[in-house]
Amino acid sequence: MNRRHVLLSASAFLAGALASVAPVSLAAAADNEIRVLNWNGYGTDEKFAVEKFKEMTGITVIHDYYTSEQEMLTKMRTSPGAYDVVVVGTPFLPAAREEGLIEPIDTSKISNFADVSAQFKDSEIVKVDGQTWGVPWVWGINSYAYNTDAIKDDLTSINALWDSKYAGRVSLRDDAILNVQLAAMALGQDMNAPTDMEAIKAKLLALKPQVRSFWASEDEWMKGMANKNFDIGEIWAGGAARAIKKYKLPVAFVVPEEGASAWFDVLMLAKDAPNKEGAAKFMDYMISPDFYVTWDTTSGAAVSANAKAVEGLPPEAFNRAVMGKPEVYSRLKFAVPLTEERRQELQELWSEVKTEFVQ
Repeated sequence: MNRRHVLLSASAFLAGALASVAPVSLAAAADNEIRVLNWNGYGTDEKFAVEKFKEMTGITVIHDYYTSEQEMLTKMRTSPGAYDVVVVGTPFLPAAREEGLIEPIDTSKISNFADVSAQFKDSEIVKVDGQTWGVPWVWGINSYAYNTDAIKDDLTSINALWDSKYAGRVSLRDDAILNVQLAAMALGQDMNAPTDMEAIKAKLLALKPQVRSFWASEDEWMKGMANKNFDIGEIWAGGAARAIKKYKLPVAFVVPEEGASAWFDVLMLAKDAPNKEGAAKFMDYMISPDFYVTWDTTSGAAVSANAKAVEGLPPEAFNRAVMGKPEVYSRLKFAVPLTEERRQELQELWSEVKTEFVQ
């Protein structure tokens, strides 16, 4: 899901902040370059980051992008040996591992790995049979944010999305998994193992008078909020942080009292990566306090999986002052990998809901 677990598209908002995009080549990369596959505009291609990494190591970072995790897997299947580092949400890591698309990582070559929080680096998704298959990078929450100029209430509940007071002012992410999780938690069900799918469908259908629009990319969300097309919109915490820091939008992010779905992303080593040494150096930099503090304070970011990196933020920073609170973390439910059959089932339910919306 991520993520989430979907993220950023190329846009005017991101112009000038992205690294160069080069076509994927199957030829072996030189020792002085690495190829990274990621969402567009998601941290690894920040201008300051690729410039600093080249200054530190002499290695040029070349990016290729995907717009869904399914596309990411397809690119890895069809272009073996084309990538060094691949960013992915953990629900898709098992598929990449089982298909032989990635290699285990020698964490002894990643100096900052020791500071990664145990709940991430020891996750049974990441660590299998004593081998590490992904370096935990960042984590976050999928919830919603609202325009504080338009809404003066202090929203704290998932059910604000269903409040008739905000009819026609809500924007939903066009994402089956996210919305099923949201409805499940609003109903008090386990988002990873819901017991009453009919109740979830009915709950989602009840959003019909509320919904103004659907969005697919973070850029769409930013523009919609900036243009006051909606007042409440589903979003992840990192997106809300960017809305505030980078675009100066008047929004507040809500960690609902009922709980929220959480995710974490990892840096994977692609099978037959042309520059494994360079990949290890890049992963090390990506989880370093140096990179993370700059990323979060200048652009807004998800929460680093490196505890020391989070401690390096200013005390008032959202990702330290709010996301770092044990009581907040205790309300989170991390998404688990889904079978393709289950994923399809949720997609069909969501398609039925959207069809009802337009009738």
